[in-house]
Amino acid sequence: MRTIDPAKHAARRQHIVNAACELFATQGFERTTTAQICKAAGMSSGNVFHYFPNKRAIFIALLQDDKDEKAERLAAAKAGADPWAALLDVVRFLAAPAAEPLAPPLVMEAMLQAHRDPELAELLSQDNTDEHTVITELLTKAAAAGRIDPDLDPGHAASWVMALVASMYTSAATEPSFDPAGQLPTLLLILERFLRGEPHEHRTGGAPPRETNASAVAR
Repeated sequence: MRTIDPAKHAARRQHIVNAACELFATQGFERTTTAQICKAAGMSSGNVFHYFPNKRAIFIALLQDDKDEKAERLAAAKAGADPWAALLDVVRFLAAPAAEPLAPPLVMEAMLQAHRDPELAELLSQDNTDEHTVITELLTKAAAAGRIDPDLDPGHAASWVMALVASMYTSAATEPSFDPAGQLPTLLLILERFLRGEPHEHRTGGAPPRETNASAVAR
């Protein structure tokens, strides 16, 4: 039997995924054909199907392309000494691909296909769960260290952090003038002000409101 070179095999798979990336992003999954992928990769259909059983497998591989790197970054964040700094690092990592031209439309296409494909929906759900678990843990640690508002529910706050990151992708995919890289500092500022919280008396109404001229006259 012919010995398979793992590195060469992985490189060929990655070449096919890269070739399919722009097609899926610009045309969508349904309108992209295997013939188009073969042409973009410069390979015969038999060769492509040696590495992937079908078009769907290529699409899933594309969505899981950064799985190992993400797992490493999330693990490093959990092990970090400063949970607040680790949280900001995770947000930057998750939001950064939104600045790449093909990433936002691919994310939108993945969400669309997940409604039709239970297995794909489960993969995306697991990715979201992994991210949510780490962000919740970091928020819990940051609250215990006095770095964020202790009144926030870590799980609920984590959901809002993820929703703001997701909005970078939807905005980039639907608004041509939206600049994800330029908006990232604003996103981080919003998170800081949301998570750090205002003075307690402002949140609970403990401090009396400033008297207006109208109220003074009425009195």
